[in-house]
Parts: sequence; C-alpha cells; structure tokens
Amino acid sequence: MTKFKTSVFSEMAQYKKKKIAEGKEIIDLSIGSPDLPPPTFMMDELARSVCDETQYGYTLTGTDEFLSAVSFFYRNRYNVELDKETEILQLSGSQDGLVHLPLILTDPGDVVLMPDPCYPAYQIGIDLARAEAYRMPLKKENNFFPNLNEIPETVVKKAKLMFLNYPGNPVPVMPTKEFFEEVVAFARKHSIVVVHDFAYSELNFTNEKPISFLSVDGAKEIGVEFNSLSKSFNMAGCRIAYLAGNHHIIKALGRLKSNLDYGVFMPIQKAATKALMEGAQFLDKNRYIYKARRDVLVDGLNEIGWKIDTPDATMFIWAPIPSGFTSLKFTYELIDRAGVVVTPGNAFGEYGEGYVRIALVQHEGKLKKAVEKIKKSNIL
Repeated sequence: MTKFKTSVFSEMAQYKKKKIAEGKEIIDLSIGSPDLPPPTFMMDELARSVCDETQYGYTLTGTDEFLSAVSFFYRNRYNVELDKETEILQLSGSQDGLVHLPLILTDPGDVVLMPDPCYPAYQIGIDLARAEAYRMPLKKENNFFPNLNEIPETVVKKAKLMFLNYPGNPVPVMPTKEFFEEVVAFARKHSIVVVHDFAYSELNFTNEKPISFLSVDGAKEIGVEFNSLSKSFNMAGCRIAYLAGNHHIIKALGRLKSNLDYGVFMPIQKAATKALMEGAQFLDKNRYIYKARRDVLVDGLNEIGWKIDTPDATMFIWAPIPSGFTSLKFTYELIDRAGVVVTPGNAFGEYGEGYVRIALVQHEGKLKKAVEKIKKSNIL
C-alpha cells in the first residue's frame, strides 16, 4: 500500500471543492470524463434491457453478440480481422485489463517498458505485479515517440512487456505505421510483449483513419490492444471495454479474470453491442464536436499569448507552461487567479514536467469563457 499514495488528481479535486465553497467560479478542464451523452439509440437499448427482469443474472463473459460486434467494428474501422472466439476478451473498462495484465506476464523483478508521461494505471499494474518500470521519455524533439535505441541493453534483457498509447493520454499524438513497424521488429528481436492502449482511437481530427497496432504485420504475434467505449461512445460510467490480439495473452487474462469477477451487466453489453454495430454516424458527429472545441480553445489561447500546438487527436491539449513555474505551481496559480482547473504534467511522470493537460470536456461557450478568464488573470 505504500506504493498507492494520494494522487495529484485527488489533491486537485479537493482544492477545487475548497475554491467553490469560497464562492469562486470554477471551470474544470482537468478530468478526461466525457460531458456528452452516448448515442440515443444506445440509451434506448439500455432502457429496454434494464426493464427486462431476465437480464439480472451473472454474465461471466462477453456475449457472442458483443464479441461479434467487436470483430465487426475492427474489420470495418481498422481493417483488422479478429477471431471472436480466441482473440477478443471483454473487460469491465480498459483500466481493468491494464492494471491486471502485468500480473500474468511478469514476475517480481522483471522490467516493463512504459512511456513517460503516460496514463498512471500502467504504473499501478506494474507495482501490483512487483515488476520494475523503465520509463521511456516522450520528448517533443522526437515527436513524442520513445527512442527504442536509447534503452540500455541491460534493461532490454530483463524487459518482458512494453506499454504504448497512441493517440495518447496525456500527449495527444497520432501514431505512424512506420513507428509501429519499428516496435514490432524490436519486440520480436527481444521477446517482449507489446500492449497498446487504443482508448482514444476514434477521437482523431485528421482525414486519415486511425491506425490500430494490430493492423501492422506481425503485431498479433507479439502484442495485444486495449480499446474501450468510454471515450468513443461516451460510455465511461458503463465500464465496458475489450482486449484484442494475441490468443495466448487473451486466454491467460481471461483465466485470471474468471477468478476476479462475474462479467459486465447484460443490459450494458446489449447497449455496447448496438453502439459498435450501428454507431459510425455518431462517431463522426462526436469527432466533429471535439474538433470544434479543440479549435476554440487552442486558437483562443494562442491569441492571448499562450503558444500551443494544435493536436491531431484525443480530448486533450498538452500545453507547455510559461517560464518561471513548475507544472504544479502553475496549476494552482491558474485556479487561484483564473478559476480554471487543469492537470499538472508531472502527474503523468517526470517528463511531464513543464506541461499541463487540458481536457476538452466543456462546451464551446465555456471554453471561450475559460480563455477570457485566463487572459484577465495576467498569468501569462
């Protein structure tokens, strides 16, 4: 338990509550929880199923319909063929799998390669397995990709697992096929399992389709990919996701999960199935909304002197902070002086220092107001 201290996210939430209690108007752009509803047809399916008295038993695993829907979705969105019987595992949210996967793939003392900055759940899973994390820096000069050639040979020999996340959280960068091909070759050479977190797959703002890691030749031989309905279909509270890819890893995690839980509530499975099968138009609409929000916020902040690159994907802005601040100090100053809450970059790792993460989880009018409040604060 000494590994699991109070997180920066909890500290920021408490400070925000304190400021609200003092009467300060707060605009919260910190937590990446969608403020938009799921598609109406999905909610209708959920409502119907919830009223069916036969739907309240244990599900144990993903239904055949859900697994078929995932297979359909991957074929149509990413040109990836998945065997629903052996290459897909339903999860109670992707964090469920991300945290538990190191338990089945590493022994105490093994090394796990992980990006820095990154989603904190990767470190939690490594700690639970009593493995050792080796942090791969994501630097702007390298387009926020890890330099695999810089990993020491002594580390590579002990490495069993590598986490990747593109499009990323907190760094909203799109992957390239060339980078994924490099990863596959590296993993094959050193017998390392690759785990790609693809939770933001559908929040991309380019004209190109998102690239699934599993679409690269050889990826299924050495890796798996997590995907979720939390961000793509605004179903974060429903807690439903899946792991796809290498059948040996799928089987092993399924074996562990059969000893941990009793499956996802049937009405949620039915609603998720419908979303995957019929949600293409909704995904386009959702993407347009986030793209418009991105443009409002980034353009507005650039106009008042906060120079920020325009991201190609996700619901986040990765913003360099003004000189003279640490990430944490700037975050508190922004709350005190502007009433705007963001997340300090160091919450995601050592190489997040010097940045803050800003979530696009408010409507355009509220984002414009946030820009105006920051301008009036003179913090820049």
